[in-house]
Amino acid sequence: MTPIAGGMAGELREAAAAVRRQTQTLAEPLSALARRLIRQRPRVIVTCARGSSAHAATFGKHLFERHLGVPVAAAALNIASVYRRSLDLRDQMLLVISQSGRSDDLIETAAMARAAGAITAAIVNDLTSPLAQTVEIVLPLAAGPELSVAATKSFVASLAALLQLVATWTGDAAMAAACARLPNRLAEAGELDWSPAIEPLARATSMVAVGRGPTLAIAREAALKLKETCDLHAEAFSAAEFRHGPIALVSSAYPILALAPTDESAVGLAKLVADLRRKGAHVFVTAPGSARRGRRLPVLDCDHPDADAICLIQSFYAFLVRLAAHRGTDVDRPRHLQKVTRTR
Repeated sequence: MTPIAGGMAGELREAAAAVRRQTQTLAEPLSALARRLIRQRPRVIVTCARGSSAHAATFGKHLFERHLGVPVAAAALNIASVYRRSLDLRDQMLLVISQSGRSDDLIETAAMARAAGAITAAIVNDLTSPLAQTVEIVLPLAAGPELSVAATKSFVASLAALLQLVATWTGDAAMAAACARLPNRLAEAGELDWSPAIEPLARATSMVAVGRGPTLAIAREAALKLKETCDLHAEAFSAAEFRHGPIALVSSAYPILALAPTDESAVGLAKLVADLRRKGAHVFVTAPGSARRGRRLPVLDCDHPDADAICLIQSFYAFLVRLAAHRGTDVDRPRHLQKVTRTR
């Protein structure tokens, strides 16, 4: 494969080192937060995030509900920042995820929740940010400077931090071991060759990414990045939700990227892929052995289903750089975007 370097391409290759560095940085605050959550177990977790960080929150929702049985809801941020309404969050948990920690609506929601008696924590890269000063417990991303407008290593680091949080909270030894193996696996995942999908997607005007379970967040992030860096309209759906209406769009001119999980939810996605192929869809699948020759996108051997999903986005990011080059777009200068987006 042709080496990639500089800008977004260079930063995504730093993700493995960031996750390795993060393990030590997170150890103390994660232990403190886990002790608090075990002692004062919340009945509900509310997540607070925008953009790619919101997709990380989707991954967190899967982890918290799947492994802890705690329901998770996404905060409507304008309730605090625009309508100035306080929510009854006493003894519940608010988890904010942000690279910059400087968006006003995130900060104001965190301040509202803390004043209401919630356990407040933030996964944040900039430890000098107003957000880091607002919450009780700061979980450092330790991703280092990320200058590219399109976030890559900070997103991967957010997913890794969430996985470490759940492993620590639950005491899951298998998950903790998968976290330890993750940096090396990320480095390997970034070298996988997804070139069979480049030409079809370079010609596309619209497409869909589908996922299920731990890969729904990956599908959402993939769709956003295709918009941001390739000027390609892409939408994301769960494999189940896609059957409730969007499947009517399927045609041979409408490519579908199926990001397959490696847990029990893989069965439903595989059934959807088979159905889509019968309908004449052009489907690319990441699961090994489940796609026709030329439409199979390689993945690493299965390790842990949730860690496997994190490796999947790393492979996608490496593919994205090459796809943007074929479409003639500049991944480092997306149209109309800036690195820090401040909203209320």
